[in-house]
Amino acid sequence: MPAASRSGRVRAARLTDLAAVGELSRLAHPSIEIHGDDGHVPAIETPERPMRSLGLPVTASHVSVFSLFRMPLGAFRPNDQMYVYEEGGRLAGVARVERDTTRDEWTIVELDAVDQGAAGDIRFRMVQHLMRDGSRRGASRFHVACADAGGNVELFMQAGFARYGEETILFRDPRHDFPDLPSGAAAEAGIRPATHLDSVDLARLYKRVTPAPVERLEGYRLPDWEHLPGRSSVPRTSLTPLLRFADVEAYVQQAGDGGGLAAMLQLGVAKEQQPHYMRVMALPEHDTGTLIKYGLGLLGKRGGAGQRSTSAAHQHGVMACVRTYESPIDRRLEEEGMEAIATVSLLVKEALVRVAEPALVPAV
Repeated sequence: MPAASRSGRVRAARLTDLAAVGELSRLAHPSIEIHGDDGHVPAIETPERPMRSLGLPVTASHVSVFSLFRMPLGAFRPNDQMYVYEEGGRLAGVARVERDTTRDEWTIVELDAVDQGAAGDIRFRMVQHLMRDGSRRGASRFHVACADAGGNVELFMQAGFARYGEETILFRDPRHDFPDLPSGAAAEAGIRPATHLDSVDLARLYKRVTPAPVERLEGYRLPDWEHLPGRSSVPRTSLTPLLRFADVEAYVQQAGDGGGLAAMLQLGVAKEQQPHYMRVMALPEHDTGTLIKYGLGLLGKRGGAGQRSTSAAHQHGVMACVRTYESPIDRRLEEEGMEAIATVSLLVKEALVRVAEPALVPAV
C-alpha cells in the first residue's frame, strides 16, 4: 500500500497495548542460545514471522517491552517514551525511546515493524513522529545504534541522522569462572576508584583517545565526568540505554610515568537476569589486560557470579562495547574469554542549531 494512502497512525502507547507490544518486541528480539561444549558460541534464533528491527544482539528479556513492564520500578522509567503504529485496529510497529533528562538527549532503543512490504514506511513514520515530539519536549540530540542490515542505516540517514562510528559488541559466557582478586593487586597496578576530582583528567583522557569529530558530536561536559560512578549513560555505548544496573562503579588507572590517567574502567552490576556491563577507555599504548582482569574479578564479587558452586542458570554473563578506534582493547577482552558477537553503527542527529559566536575577522 502506498505511504500516502495508508490509514494507520502513530500514537503514544497505552497500557492496553501491553500484550500486542510485548509480542512485537519478542518476535523482533529472539532469544540467544548457547551451543557447543565450550559454552560461548552465541547463535540467534530466527523470528517466527518477518520483522524489521534495530538488530541489536541481546536477548528478548533484555530489551522487550513486556519484560520492562514486568521488571521492578526503574526498568521502564516514567520519563521514557513509547510509540506504536496502529492500522486497522492492530499494532504493526513499536518504537521505544530512552530519555536522558540530565543531558536532554533521546536514544532510540527499539524500532520494530511487521515486515509485510511496508515495514520501511512504518518505521520511517515512527521516527518522524518521535523526532517531532522530542523537539517539542526540548531534546538536544537523538541517538541510535543499529546493525547495518534491513535498511536500518539508510532509514536514519534519510531522517537526517549522521553516521559517526561503529562498535563491536562482545559477550562473555556466564559459564566462565571470574578471576580472583589478589589483595594489593589494584594498588600495585595503580588502579583506584574514580572520584569527582578526576573529572578534568578523565575529560583529557577522553579527548586523547577520541577523534575530534566524535568528541564534538557527543559533547561531554565536566559534570558528566564528575558523576561517572553513579551514571551509566556516560561514556555512551550502544548498550548503556538498554541495560539496567543495580550499581555502577568507576575506576581509573594511573599512568606509569605519573602523567595523568592511562585508563578508565566502568562497571555495571546486573539487575534481574541481565548481563553485567564493562566499559574500558585507555591510551593506545597502554596495556589494559590487568585492568580488565581486575574489573571481571570485581563483577564476580559484586554480582555473586564468581562462586564455582553457583549454577550456570543463575550466573550473569558480561557484555562490553569497543569502538573501532579503541583497538586493541577488544583483543585484551577476548583474551579474558569475551567473544565478538556483532558490530553496530552509531548515528546521531542534532536537534539544536549551532550558532557561531561573534568574532573579529580581518577586513578585506
